Amino acid sequence: MTSAIQLRYRLLGRSGLRVSELCLGTMSFGDNWGFGADEATSHAVLDAYAEAGGNFLDTANKYHNGQTEEIVGTWLAKRDRAQSVVATKYTLAMDHGNPNAAGNHRKNLVQSVEDSLRRMQTDYVDLLWVHAWDDYTPYEETMRALDDLVRAGKVLYLGVSDTPAWVVSASNVAAELRGWTSYVGLQIEYSLLQRTPERDLLPMADLFGMSVVGWSPLGAGVLTGKYTRGGDNDSLRKTANEQRGRTSDEALSIARVVDAVADELGASSAQVALAWVAAQGYGFIPIAGARKVAQIRDSMGFVNLKLEDSHLAKLNEASAVPLGFPHDFLANDAVKDLVRTEGRGRIVGRRAGQR
Repeated sequence: MTSAIQLRYRLLGRSGLRVSELCLGTMSFGDNWGFGADEATSHAVLDAYAEAGGNFLDTANKYHNGQTEEIVGTWLAKRDRAQSVVATKYTLAMDHGNPNAAGNHRKNLVQSVEDSLRRMQTDYVDLLWVHAWDDYTPYEETMRALDDLVRAGKVLYLGVSDTPAWVVSASNVAAELRGWTSYVGLQIEYSLLQRTPERDLLPMADLFGMSVVGWSPLGAGVLTGKYTRGGDNDSLRKTANEQRGRTSDEALSIARVVDAVADELGASSAQVALAWVAAQGYGFIPIAGARKVAQIRDSMGFVNLKLEDSHLAKLNEASAVPLGFPHDFLANDAVKDLVRTEGRGRIVGRRAGQR
């Protein structure tokens, strides 16, 4: 059966690697954490994604304490491995009784990758993400250790997740100066409910030509309409969302704007939320997770959705966040005049609309 949806591909950062315009997140695969999809259902989701041309899989050694990687591995074992771009992560503690079983140092990196390869029944990882910043480990150690694994052929490309912009910037500069492998992707939480990366992380990614792979683009389900349309609402997720402020009055007001745009376009709220992330630029790739085949099929439908300027304006206005200092200061017209002279209106910058 041929899928009615056919995903297109984008180049990942400053590389020639072709990845799907929607990344399939696998954190819901497994039940070791007391929730999630079983192996058969997870494989069905993977099948539906691959049928539509999807090739970009995102997992992590920590997900369900390794069970997720095992589920991905049994699926990969039945297919042509070369067809999939498999991304996994390391950093988070796999053994809380061992101080070296966490962090971004060389020892944890080597052991984590070896364990991931074994669980996924493969001899290489296409993309390895540093899962989160470890302020105990010098970034130079991390970059050199990562480069060694690339040179050994166990990892092909590098990315970084959940890390301050200055650390990523310093890491890539150090790598470029020393001939090591640089990060080509940045994975961050990014959605209409979480736009604070626009302050520093996104400009930094743009400078280095990094793709931005956004996790939780649906705001942990809040932007699917489950809280504003009376949809399925599991108590575990609802409690977590309440604790993180995702069900605040402000968040729900943003979700209602998403619903309104979706109704106008005859689309699902999830599709609008995903389309907004992708509309931020060529390098923006949302990650969609799914515990059911119907969910991934609905999410993939966003690729056929066109958000007009009027729709983007409504969504942007409803979800805008203050950029803070120095961004607000530098955006002041009087400051612009001082920096660029009063004739700045006649100077056309390198970026579209920059004056």
